[in-house]
This record gives sequence, C-alpha cells and structure tokens, in this order.
Amino acid sequence: MSRRALLWIAFLVVHIGVSVLGWVMPNEPMGDVYRVYEPWSGAYLNGGWWPQTDTATGQEVSAYYGFVGLTDAWVYPQLAMLPMLATWLFAWAVSYTPAWAIMVGLVDAAAFAVLVGRGRSRGRVTAAWFWLAFIALMGPVALYRLDAVTVPLGIMGALWLVGRPWLGAGLLAVATWIKVWPAALLAAAVIAVRRRLAVIGAAAAVSGVTLGAVLLLGGAAYAFGFVSDQTGRGLQVESPVSTFYLWDAMLGGPSQIFYDPDLLTFEVSGPAVNPVIAVMTPLLAVGVLGIAALGAYKMWRGAHFSAVFPTLSLALVAAFIALNKVGSPQYMVWLSVPLVIALVLDRKRWFGPAVLVLAIAGATQIIYPMVYFDLLVALPFPVVVITIRNILLVVIAAWTVVKLARVRTRSSFTRTPRVLTA
Repeated sequence: MSRRALLWIAFLVVHIGVSVLGWVMPNEPMGDVYRVYEPWSGAYLNGGWWPQTDTATGQEVSAYYGFVGLTDAWVYPQLAMLPMLATWLFAWAVSYTPAWAIMVGLVDAAAFAVLVGRGRSRGRVTAAWFWLAFIALMGPVALYRLDAVTVPLGIMGALWLVGRPWLGAGLLAVATWIKVWPAALLAAAVIAVRRRLAVIGAAAAVSGVTLGAVLLLGGAAYAFGFVSDQTGRGLQVESPVSTFYLWDAMLGGPSQIFYDPDLLTFEVSGPAVNPVIAVMTPLLAVGVLGIAALGAYKMWRGAHFSAVFPTLSLALVAAFIALNKVGSPQYMVWLSVPLVIALVLDRKRWFGPAVLVLAIAGATQIIYPMVYFDLLVALPFPVVVITIRNILLVVIAAWTVVKLARVRTRSSFTRTPRVLTA
C-alpha cells in the first residue's frame, strides 16, 4: 500500500471517529453547531426568523434572530456566515450537525490533497501525519467549531503563498473574514513573502468585495462589530491569564467562575480583575506588533522566507493565544497551521515543537469536553491540567520568539525550497 493511500485511509478514520466522538463525549462538544450556527444561518433562509421550543409551554414558537453581521452586531466577521449556510446543502439528507461535520470534512479533504500531493515529499507526509494526529488529540472541538473551516483554508493559503501568492493570500483573507486569527498568517506573509504587493493586493481585493457586499446589504453600522465585541469581553475561564483566578478559587479564595449569557461563555472574577481585563488588549497588541517588527527586521537584513515565515507565523499565533483574555478550546487549532508549514519545510528541526503542540492538543481535549464541568467548579485535576496546558502555550510562544531572534540573516539561500512551489 502506498504512503498516499495509507494517509487517506487515516484521514477517513480520524474524521469519522472524531465526528462520532462529538455525540458520545460529555458536555456536548458539538453544541455550538446546533445552538448557534444552525439558528443563525437558518434565520438567513427564513427572513430572520427561526423556530424554537418555548421552555415554559413546550410549544414551538418563532424567534427573531435577524441577520447577524448585517442588522445586528456579531462576534464574527461577516464571511463566517458562508460555511454556516453551506452546511444546509447537506442538511436535507441528515440533520444540521452531521451536515456540519460533512462540510468540514470536505474542506479538510481539499487541503489534505494539496498538502499530500503525490505523497513523495517526506516533509509533506510528516506534516500530514501531524495534522491527523492533532485532530485526533484535539477531539470534537477540532471539527465542530467555526475555526475548523479556517484551518484548511490557512493550510492551503500558506502552501500557495510562494508559487501562487494571489491565490494563497486570497484564501488567507477569506479565512480572516471568517475568523480573525488568520490575520496573523497574512501579516507574516506580508513580511516574509518577496512578492508582498501581490499578498497585499489579494487581501485588499477580498476585503473590498466583502465590505462592499456588507454595505450594499445595509450592514454598514455593523461592518466591524466583531472588533468592538471582542475588546469588551472579560477573562474567559480557559485563558492563560485566568489561571491565577482558577487556583485562587480552588484554594478557597474570593475568585469565582460565572456564565455570560450574552457571549455563551464562562468567565472568571476576582481580585483586580477589571485592571487585568483593561491591560490585556494593549498587552496583546504590543506583543503582536513587537513580534511582527522582529520578523520585518529579519527580512530586511536578508533572511529567507523558509526561515522566517513558519517561525513568525507560529510566534504570532502563539502570542495571540497566550496573551488573549479569551481562551476558547478551539483556539488551539490555530497552532496546527504554522506547524504544518514548518514540517513541510524542515521536519527535523520542527519535530520538537510539533510534539509540544500535540501535547497542548491532548491536554485541551482532557479539559474540554472531558472534565469541563469539574473545571467550572475549580476541582484540582482540571485546574492542574489547564495550568500545564497554559504553561506549554507560554513556552511555545517564548520558544518561537527566541527562534525568530536567532534566524540567520543574509544567508546563502538563493531560491525557495521546491516543497512550497509544487
């Protein structure tokens, strides 16, 4: 059996297995799909209305959801509605939630085909195995979240940045207008790709078309609502900065864990929480800008794309998670994209960080969905696990920044490795 055939068999096993786990694991890890994605997108197809069951009477009533992102503020950029609507193409045969898994599986398959190619590159094969292992260790959250759509788009876009910069950057821009985090990959591309005008042009074109459509549909007032929505959030329970409050609550201190019904998330409160909330967004901005400036300096001094792009991408993504006051478990899937590209380029040097990221994925699945309820009451085991996971996040962020600082400049490389031009 060829390596490529074996990889595709593993692809099917992992995706089917993880899809099924969403239905059997505790805490309903696919809940976002049927609780929010389905009614949001269904409302688009039904004039803003979506049927609901009245908890008091048990009768079905119509609830007005509006057209989020156009007539109402939304936590996501506007193109996030596209995969939600696309899921309805398969929902006629099955219910919406398994249709979501099918839709994500098809997008993953497209990216997997681009990544594996003919199965002759050891770097690409290693990266493919890493991605499958990462999905398996992350569990249902790797598939049943909006981020699951942006990961394959990010992989394809990053792989095409050198040979097809317009297409690659265009895909990254689309992914950014679905979920903001791929902006880190775009920023790294602008810094590290020699044909940066093509990268900027593609991103500007996608953004222009998106904003133009939003304006035409009457959503001007909410075009950037996702930005203000994020800056006003509190400290989510899983974020690294919340670790102190979890330990304080576990040890009987004044810190508490509470539910935010507007954002559908659990957050923490405790000593000096408001100043911490206030400082986190500026700290994140300073950290990300500092890393970007370091990457730009390295490119200005003559460093090569293959040395800067994967390192800079991972540093930006890791910092975006480690310094973020929001820490949803699905954020960890962002780490997989830079690692896939890094393993394609140099599988030996990136083996250690890849193992570390796999450990982060495994710890995340333990936290959510396995022991999430115990975390919400600050029991010792989940608090220790999430502490280890958050420490690993800080380690991977610090390691990549150090690695970026050590990137050689004015190297002897004269051409781009063929692994990214195939």
